[in-house]
Amino acid sequence: MTYKEVTEYLFSQTPSYEQMGANGYKEGLDTTIKIDEHLGHPHKSFRSIHVAGTNGKGSVCHSIAALLQTFGYRVGLYTSPHLLDFSERIRVNGAPITEDYVVEFVEKNKSFFEPLQPSFFEITTAMAFNYFKDMDVDIAVIEVGLGGRLDCTNIITPILSVITNISLDHTQLLGASLEQIAMEKGGIIKPGVPVVIGENQPETRPIFEALAQEANAPIYFAEDENEREITSGEPLPDGGILYHAVHLADFKGELSGIYQVKNMNTVMCVNHRLMDMGYLATCYDSDNIQKIQSEMNLALGNVSKITGLRGRWQIVHRNPTVVCDTGHNPGGWKYLSEQLSNIKCKQLRIVFGVVEDKDVYGIMSLLPKDAVYYFTKANNKRAMPEASLKVFGDQFGLNGQAYPTVEEAAKAALDSSMVDDFIFIGGSTYVVAEFLKSRN
Repeated sequence: MTYKEVTEYLFSQTPSYEQMGANGYKEGLDTTIKIDEHLGHPHKSFRSIHVAGTNGKGSVCHSIAALLQTFGYRVGLYTSPHLLDFSERIRVNGAPITEDYVVEFVEKNKSFFEPLQPSFFEITTAMAFNYFKDMDVDIAVIEVGLGGRLDCTNIITPILSVITNISLDHTQLLGASLEQIAMEKGGIIKPGVPVVIGENQPETRPIFEALAQEANAPIYFAEDENEREITSGEPLPDGGILYHAVHLADFKGELSGIYQVKNMNTVMCVNHRLMDMGYLATCYDSDNIQKIQSEMNLALGNVSKITGLRGRWQIVHRNPTVVCDTGHNPGGWKYLSEQLSNIKCKQLRIVFGVVEDKDVYGIMSLLPKDAVYYFTKANNKRAMPEASLKVFGDQFGLNGQAYPTVEEAAKAALDSSMVDDFIFIGGSTYVVAEFLKSRN
């Protein structure tokens, strides 16, 4: 089989949440455990950091990986979904998994997999863990696929667990309240393993505290006064954010979305825990503060280059400015809308598409009213038709037209723009993916 044939097999023959929504979600760990036994428990051959949460998981995972890599570790990184190619999901020191490895892994194990009827994510997770073992990584940063408690990544016992935040998303699978979703995502808390909680919410804090107490797991809330490291962040005109920190001198983070301020505070709390455990440095003191400052500036100022991250307030064009972002739920759009509303430009233009199982009303209620909209859909079974999206837009007073493809919508926005306009492309990870592919 060729790489193309193997990836087509994975996407077409195994249930995928990304293509099928809830029908592609396989709950529970039974199949994962059987595959793990078949492969010889590869996840036990490396240390790991486990990251769950509603928003910010990808940015936090990539930032942690960049830090570890800059401090000299051989780092595995497992995230989802991908934007341009399947191989982006599984990386070692920023380099995607090789096509040959993907082909060999599937061909070698296909006859074992098929009677089990595993999901796409179960096979991909097994491949990632096996690859990290074979590549002899020191530590892997593992992003939860969906939820946490019953996610197939949850067979690992990490050195550190991280939960970025909780908001209402995937409610048909994880629960209709913040408390219920917190219970599911809090399922990654392991006995005796420290856990960092990125955002402090009154509905979810008692849930996490109870789960941590039951597991005898030390718990750290990144926004508590004694843990908070980032005091503020200022977006820079040419991209990135200038951070003001408690223990470090000001430093620049490459990632530009204003939501990254909360993510960075989470990353810094993770950084403290890794220092406590002796993974990065022993402490902030006069003997090593300059080295730590230098390494952190290098890592956090070059996350995309080091780890391959894309699609987070990514500036892809100038004059006019074109930015894409994968934010796809009300929790993410709360920050995107605020940032878009503060953009100084002649005309704000938004290329926008969503998938049907998202809170479309919640997202649309947050969208800027003074923009021109280019409603569209990605080539995905779950994508909301562009005509339906325009009807919703009309109800919210959003001025725009419908376009059958992302490429056509983006072209229309660019063709209509002056050099001092601002074009935003997003609403769905799949919209961003298709836009970036159209530019390759």
